[in-house]
Amino acid sequence: MVSRVIPVDSFDFVLFGATGDLARRKILPSLFHRFQIGQFDDTSRIIGASRSKMDQGEFQNLVGDALKEFGDIPADAEPDVERFLALLDYASVDAKGDGGWSDLGSKLRNGVVRAFYLSVAPSLFGDIAGRLKSTGIADDLSRIVVEKPFGHDLASAQALNAALREHFEESQIYRIDHYLGKETVQNLMALRFANSLFEPQWNSHHIDHVQITVSESISVAGRGEYYDKSGAMRDMVQNHLMQLLCLTAMEPPSTFEPNAVRNEKLKVIESLEPVPADDIVRGQYRAKAGGHGYLDHAGDPHSRTESFVAMKVEVANWRWAGTPFYLRTGKCLRERVSEIAVYFRKPPHNIFGEDNAIDGNMLVIRLQPDEGITLKTTIKDPGPGGMRLTSADLDMTFADSLPEAGRPQDAYERLIMDVIRGNQTLFMRGDEVEAAWTWADPIINAWDNSTRTPQPYDQGGSGPEDSLLLLHRDGRRWRAIGA
Repeated sequence: MVSRVIPVDSFDFVLFGATGDLARRKILPSLFHRFQIGQFDDTSRIIGASRSKMDQGEFQNLVGDALKEFGDIPADAEPDVERFLALLDYASVDAKGDGGWSDLGSKLRNGVVRAFYLSVAPSLFGDIAGRLKSTGIADDLSRIVVEKPFGHDLASAQALNAALREHFEESQIYRIDHYLGKETVQNLMALRFANSLFEPQWNSHHIDHVQITVSESISVAGRGEYYDKSGAMRDMVQNHLMQLLCLTAMEPPSTFEPNAVRNEKLKVIESLEPVPADDIVRGQYRAKAGGHGYLDHAGDPHSRTESFVAMKVEVANWRWAGTPFYLRTGKCLRERVSEIAVYFRKPPHNIFGEDNAIDGNMLVIRLQPDEGITLKTTIKDPGPGGMRLTSADLDMTFADSLPEAGRPQDAYERLIMDVIRGNQTLFMRGDEVEAAWTWADPIINAWDNSTRTPQPYDQGGSGPEDSLLLLHRDGRRWRAIGA
């Protein structure tokens, strides 16, 4: 199977915050890779915008250096790099003032899609959106892309949505969550809705429980002060894990159309039961011998912000009643892993005797590392001498199974091209964001009003001991991180 490249029409792409870390690490290299394979040609324009004073040549040099550092570009691709750099222009713009907007407007063309990517602090979203409209730079073909965090709580998310909708229609707003651009996340929808094998079993009658894990091996060193204002609940659970939960639990949409998909995701969020305090575990990684822990990295010895969260979540609808979803995420854990593990119930009767215990099947959807899908099955242990059962994995790692698809795409590559196409399927709608905060706010408020502090846990492990008990009391256990 060969990956098929579908070109997009010529466009103007304006990147606010073009000198920032995200732009250099992800956005600009993603644009280059899409250009290199021919998804857009040299009639398109990419304009960097930020407060920094620089000319076109200096910006091109900055992007060239970023591509060398983060682009994973082979030595023989230098001609492609030169062609890509020729597409670039730059405007110094004051997001809160009038400076630079006329210069930016003069660099844009009429009759093409104008995409404005706001790789800036959320506090600037409203200012930039307002000036794009008031100056006439944004037109009816324009799209505006905003990065998370989409608010700090429900009230701020509502204010942020109102500020964007004051100047742009909901159909023009793209709230980007890079997890939704991962190949495996989209394959979850294909697995469920393009195969008759799984969907008839995709309910509480056949599925015992679901585990969703996003484990990170790194600490918050270097960004502890910022992270301490959010914590794992705001940084990961309310958005990334919530989206994975929605895609796992949603009903089949009538069509693979943006609002049809997002309507079903919204129904899942609205079906979530409030989470009792006893079904949540919070943790902070402790210092190693002679090293630093979370409190050191946060710069606050009294911080009560969590670097780890595990919780048991119930979806109150006919499909999932009685099947819990266990969510887990944290920093400084054993390995960097993101996966969805679907545990099927055991067969109702074991015909092979007590000596041949049968475990239920398990489907594991791996997002990182090594994107792929594994199905755990029970088979006969090869050899003579009677019937002995063992487990075997049917494994599909995309890089091995589909080598013809070429270099794995970064999620940003797919999502940015979807912005140009006008396809919002993989982007969060405003009511989704607000519904997620409506569910999360009571949990966070309860923590703020409690005297309980997060439990300490060792770096390089699996989190606090109580997270193990969360499943043990239900007769279950977590899948080992990195298994």
